[in-house]
Amino acid sequence: MRFSQRIGITPATKVAQKESLDDDLQNALWSLLSLFYWEKYRCPGTGESYYGRSDYVRRSNLEGLIISLWLHYFKKPIDTIDEYWEHCLAGLREYFFKATWHEVYDFIEFVAHYGPKQTMTKFIEACNIYLERENSAYRFVEESIAEITSTEEIEEIEQAILLSAPYAGVKAHLTTALLLMSNKTNPDYRNSIKESISSVESLAKQIAQDTSGTLGGVLKELEKSKKLHPALKNAFSSLYGYSNDADGIRHALLDEPNLTKADARFMLVCCSAFVNYAIEAIAT
Repeated sequence: MRFSQRIGITPATKVAQKESLDDDLQNALWSLLSLFYWEKYRCPGTGESYYGRSDYVRRSNLEGLIISLWLHYFKKPIDTIDEYWEHCLAGLREYFFKATWHEVYDFIEFVAHYGPKQTMTKFIEACNIYLERENSAYRFVEESIAEITSTEEIEEIEQAILLSAPYAGVKAHLTTALLLMSNKTNPDYRNSIKESISSVESLAKQIAQDTSGTLGGVLKELEKSKKLHPALKNAFSSLYGYSNDADGIRHALLDEPNLTKADARFMLVCCSAFVNYAIEAIAT
């Protein structure tokens, strides 16, 4: 802890940065972009087609990333890309430090996806270290930035997505729920909740080998055949009732406009926990 923190002048911890981005975090994220991408720039070389300086964007190792940024992120004509890397990088830096908080997250998420694949994992890991250090309310989860502040929540969801790969549909439902919830400009909490519930329903039906029943009926079968603990069955029966009526029909509750991100996050974490429990129970 720094001297100023020990004597109380500078707070040792920050309030979680939600829908905001302070200078410390923005500087750190740009530094990570520099370390993992910009400083890895390699010029295309020299030859008869090059005269004078050789720091061209074209034919460099980062040409693909820059073209992707212009085509898919900035949506500008690629003939507006600066010819020289020095000027191109200066433009990217200017954009980054003028960007809104959610544009910064959009940018680093985009670079992670479209940059060299061998760099993605380490870059995401480094970003999460600094996002946690600076008390950001967001983390990379399964290659997408989501508002999940608890490390335990992140691990629960990541584990569920990983373990559910052999079960058709389950991973897709969980991933979709995460994307719908974490969309920074147009989140869809209602459908995120539906997708979370659908992941549990899909897994339960596959375990019970009953593709026609509702989750309630499948849970009863799981209790008998897979020795599902009654307390857990009751908990998920109640959870299922949040989005379904007695006949298993999705009802108007999910059409209410007052559903929040907290509702969607709670459902995603709980359903991920169920998926982890059920798959691990089968394995043992």
